[in-house]
Amino acid sequence: MIAVVSGNFLEWFDWTMYALLTTYLAANFFDKNDPQSALLSTLAVFAGGFLARPLGGLIFGRLGDRLGRKTSLVICMLMMGAGSLLIAVIPTYDSIGIWASVLLLTARLIQGIAHGGESGNAYTYLAEIAPANKRGLWGSSIMMTMLLGVMAATAMSILLTSIISEDDMSEFGWRIGFAIGAVLAIFALFLRRQAEESGFFEEAKAAAGTASVRVITRRQLVIIAVRILMLSLLTNVLYYTWVNFSSSFAISGKGMDPNGAYIATFCAQILAFIALPFWGRLSDRIGRRKQLVLWAVAVIVVVFPINWVLTSAPWTLFVSQGIALLVWGIQSSIHSTVMSEQSPTEARATSVGIWTSVGAALSGGTAPYLYAWLNSMDVGWIFSAYIVVLALVTLVAVRFIPETAGLEMDRIPLPGEEKVSSEDESTAVPVGR
Repeated sequence: MIAVVSGNFLEWFDWTMYALLTTYLAANFFDKNDPQSALLSTLAVFAGGFLARPLGGLIFGRLGDRLGRKTSLVICMLMMGAGSLLIAVIPTYDSIGIWASVLLLTARLIQGIAHGGESGNAYTYLAEIAPANKRGLWGSSIMMTMLLGVMAATAMSILLTSIISEDDMSEFGWRIGFAIGAVLAIFALFLRRQAEESGFFEEAKAAAGTASVRVITRRQLVIIAVRILMLSLLTNVLYYTWVNFSSSFAISGKGMDPNGAYIATFCAQILAFIALPFWGRLSDRIGRRKQLVLWAVAVIVVVFPINWVLTSAPWTLFVSQGIALLVWGIQSSIHSTVMSEQSPTEARATSVGIWTSVGAALSGGTAPYLYAWLNSMDVGWIFSAYIVVLALVTLVAVRFIPETAGLEMDRIPLPGEEKVSSEDESTAVPVGR
């Protein structure tokens, strides 16, 4: 678990630095004569990284299902660090013109491929090694370390903007965060190389070609893909607007002081970090389906009020983002677990890697651009309405997924199968034990 979550921490540190330093990237890699266009272009490159995520999910998902989760996780860590290092050393737009933008996009594509491979294998690996009656709690560690990576990136932004002048920050200070991410990747790589392979994967590999192999139909794989996709849409939009880009939007859209915005976001993230294991444990007691319904309803209730609260004062960002992240945590604590529980061992890393990445590309990658574009036209309420629609999509999806809390991973039924056969009832761990 330590090997997985340490790498997950570094993955999200590197990924988040881009979001937090968007305004500086826009000024260095695009034509600064039109700041609004430069910002939108930077967000478009951010979205471009998401287009590569499904490819990463396919490549490393198949690698993880054939050669092992550990092998994929090691390679993904190498690629993520390489992408950060490239961003740290790219010459500016003033130096090499449009090639600066091209190199930035290249770096994001490398990170996108790594990120797509990371999610499928990390989610799968952790779900497979967790005790059945604590899988929700264990799964929350993925999001906890993800949030730690986000918080570390936020803390780095606070530190840099506190000790480096605005001019120096625009000139070279922003590069420091990416360089540190590249160096720390070496440490995570060392830990991942020490990890052991998942027992469920080893059993499935040993059973390959024997009569005990479970037959998975194309129709079942399609249903699994639709389930994962529908359950991924809302959480990605919320993450990349409520967690990732809130401080950047407050700075560029509300005129908030950068240092104050980063501090407010950091404090809101602490609240979410504390809440995540409690939400994860709750799902082991009440079940995944009830918790997903609770989440979707809570999103619908808070989505408009949190936008009304926000002004140029940093404390308003803390209040609005704090509420948003507490609600976000209801689902994010069990996101990796729920995604992994939808697919069988033989195709788990591939299914989770591809379809969570497609969901991220469709909704998460486009969310910051869409939010900024709608707000630039003073119709930001449309984005909130969009979130409400995705919450309704989630409620529909929940009606068609099985309750998985307490079941061993190899006892979770495929689409169209009975819940648990009578001979397997004794091996199922009751919800709430």
